[in-house]
Amino acid sequence: MRQVILDTETTGLDPNEGHRIVEFGAVEVNKRRLTGNNLHHYVNPGRDSDPEALAVHGLSTEFLSEYPPFEDIAQEIVEFVQGAEVIIHNAPFDVRFLDAELQRCGYQPFEHYCGKITDSLAYAREIHPGRRNSLDVLCERYGISNEHRVLHGALLDAELLADVWLAMTRGQESLIMGFSNDAEEVGEIQVASKGDAQSLPVIRPDAQAIEAHEQYLQGLEKEAGQPPLWRKLFPH
Repeated sequence: MRQVILDTETTGLDPNEGHRIVEFGAVEVNKRRLTGNNLHHYVNPGRDSDPEALAVHGLSTEFLSEYPPFEDIAQEIVEFVQGAEVIIHNAPFDVRFLDAELQRCGYQPFEHYCGKITDSLAYAREIHPGRRNSLDVLCERYGISNEHRVLHGALLDAELLADVWLAMTRGQESLIMGFSNDAEEVGEIQVASKGDAQSLPVIRPDAQAIEAHEQYLQGLEKEAGQPPLWRKLFPH
């Protein structure tokens, strides 16, 4: 399924109090690769941002007054996410705002246009329980540079989240490593024959590789707070 990773910036915390979206950013991922097909809009909310929200995104009322209202970009947004798995960090927050904006324009709720909605924050909490899982923390955890992120921006945050999401779900690639280049079309798996397997060379790890593996296991143990499965299966 095609994936779209998106983020929004808003005038405040609650659409029920009249707060609006001021920026929308989304990037497309296909076959675990960023395609470069992005959608980005600043939005005129017709109101001021709360001071706390303004401190986060820095988008002033004067700046936003030069941009279209949400109703002018609504159709472009629903077409961009049509049928895709939409990945959002803390999805309930953004979806509430998108629902409110779309309702004002006479559209269906946001979920109606998506194949599915995935909350990357909920996913991060599952694999990193009891730890902080903000976007900044996840960038640091997965070695993704966010030094250029002085203020929050919807497109920038969507791009960072895409990198984080691909890093968090990297283990899923092992499920398709055995597929041929045409596996997606023909559903076949390339498996070596018994004779081929017997002729494969056996490469023994050197001391440097063994040390690197040990450091990796120590990192896993520190991250999880318990010994990794490898140590249980192959104790020293």
